[in-house]
Amino acid sequence: MTIVIAVLLIVGLSFLFTVGLRSGVAVDDGRQASNPQQRPVLGGSDPETHALQRFHIRYYTMTLLFVAFEMEMMFMYPWAVVFVEEGPKALAEMGMFLAILSVGILYGWKEGIFEWE
Repeated sequence: MTIVIAVLLIVGLSFLFTVGLRSGVAVDDGRQASNPQQRPVLGGSDPETHALQRFHIRYYTMTLLFVAFEMEMMFMYPWAVVFVEEGPKALAEMGMFLAILSVGILYGWKEGIFEWE
């Protein structure tokens, strides 16, 4: 029974909090905020572009490349533990994994992903 009371108490407090916030917004007199209040909090300077501007497509390919190598590092940490137990077999498997990733890097290099113009 105490769990039911606790849940009802939380729901009731949440409802009161929501009603309080909504009534505070309704009471707002609609004055415009002053210039310092309209500026970005952490950036400190006015934005030069719109927040929803599009990024160049090369940014996305570079991001995918970064994610691929991040996954590589994620697999290399447990591999270091397995390498102690398995020995040369684990080394050969990681060598094949790195070779496949290297082929991807070389292909991207050939296609010009790393050239920013």
